[in-house]
Amino acid sequence: MDEDEVGTVDVPEATVARLPQYLRALAELAEAGLRTVSSEALAEAVGVGSAKLRKDLSHLGSYGTRGVGYDVNGLHRQIADRLGQTTPWNVVIVGIGNLGHALAGYGGFATRGFRVVGLFDDGPHVVGELVNGLRVRPLADLGTVVRPGEPTIGVLAVPAEHAQGVCDRLVAAGVTSVLNFAPTVLRVPADVDVRKVDLASELQILAFHAQRRAVRAALRTPLPNPSVPVSDRVGEVV
Repeated sequence: MDEDEVGTVDVPEATVARLPQYLRALAELAEAGLRTVSSEALAEAVGVGSAKLRKDLSHLGSYGTRGVGYDVNGLHRQIADRLGQTTPWNVVIVGIGNLGHALAGYGGFATRGFRVVGLFDDGPHVVGELVNGLRVRPLADLGTVVRPGEPTIGVLAVPAEHAQGVCDRLVAAGVTSVLNFAPTVLRVPADVDVRKVDLASELQILAFHAQRRAVRAALRTPLPNPSVPVSDRVGEVV
């Protein structure tokens, strides 16, 4: 399979979700001056199994060199290219409440090739405010910032009841990629991609795993021997 054919192969969603982690680890290795890395070392840096890492990278057509491993800079470029990070992306954030303020000030966007070019809100107490060097604009100005042909991601940080309407306006302005922080499902055309970030659901998942660990720990704790008189159970509080 040549490089052009590899570029057309669908990459599983689970693999795509791990690619940014590989990219981050490779950037750190490059900064440390390493030129090559074994699959075991890269997998450990990311926190996955080496077999899973090799399978993930095989979807990109990268198999490393036996006895040498992967070229750090070459693999970084390859993953960055597949993630679309060789082209600058514009980002517009809609909803400049507490979350929107935090996202507007997040320094990690710029280091990963994302440039926040517009902040929008319809609240009269927010429009006109200067946030991280950008003036908050009304939603009616979306068309002056989102330009057809320029890769732009819309970030929704609005209440659930307003999310669909705001998403519709983003799509109408030409945005085809949406990151949704609102706890609701959005209806979009087939050519629009939506990623949902539900912070409450993530907390619930963490709580589930914590509770499961607590139950397992309780099951492993030996019960008192009922045949021993309470007064003879050394160290127990009666």
